[in-house]
Amino acid sequence: MTRAYDPIYLEQAMRTMGSMLDMAVQDLHMELSTFYELFLSTGISDRFASGEVNLLVGKSGFELASLVLEKAYGADPAVRLTGTPSFRFEKSPEYWTGWALSYFQWESGRTFSQIQTAVPITEVRDMYEPFHEMDIRQFSDRMYRILRERQADTQLKRLRIYAGLTQKTLAEKTGIPIRTVQQYEQRQKNISKASGQYLQQFAAALNCRMEDLMDCTAPLVDLADTAPSSGRGG
Repeated sequence: MTRAYDPIYLEQAMRTMGSMLDMAVQDLHMELSTFYELFLSTGISDRFASGEVNLLVGKSGFELASLVLEKAYGADPAVRLTGTPSFRFEKSPEYWTGWALSYFQWESGRTFSQIQTAVPITEVRDMYEPFHEMDIRQFSDRMYRILRERQADTQLKRLRIYAGLTQKTLAEKTGIPIRTVQQYEQRQKNISKASGQYLQQFAAALNCRMEDLMDCTAPLVDLADTAPSSGRGG
C-alpha cells in the first residue's frame, strides 16, 4: 500500500496529534469527542492524513489545536488556546490516543473519519489500558480486528451499491469475471492482493481511487523499521 506521506515524518506526526488532543482536553477542558468532531468537520483531519507537511511537522500540538478552534469558531476568545501550554511529564490518555490513532491512520490508509465511523475516538481512548504499555503494532492489530468485525460489507460492495451497479453490470463494465467480483465482495479473495489492472478497472468503473477499494483487514507485517517500539508515545 502506498502511504500518504513518508515514514520519516511519522513519529513527529504522532507526537503532534497526541499533543493536540492533550492540549484540547487538559488545557482547554473540552470533551475529547467534542474537540475531535471539530478536527474532523473543519477538514484539518483530511489535510493531516494526506501528509500536509506544514501540519505534520510544521506545527506543535498546541498550534494545531489552536488552528482547529480558529477554523471552527473564528476569533471567538472564549474558545481559543492562549498563553503557554502546560508541561506534563506523564503522557495523558488523550496524548496516547492521538499518538496511536495517528499511527493507525497512516498505516491503514483510511481517513480519520472512516476510522471514527467504526471506532469512535472515546473507544480508542478506552484502549489506553493496557495498550499504552505495548508495542504500537499490538494496538494496530486490535484496531484491524475491530474494523473487520464491524465492517460487514467490503469497500468494493459499498462503492458498487453507491454507484447503482449490480455485480453483473460491474463485471461487464470492467471485463472482470462476475465470479471474481463476487469473490472480492465476499472476502474469498483479498482485494489488497488484486492486480493493478483489476484495481484500475474497478476504480474507473466506480469513479473512485484505487485506495478507496481497500478494506481495513490487513495485519501489520512489515513495519519494524518505521513503527515506534512502545505504545507509550514520544
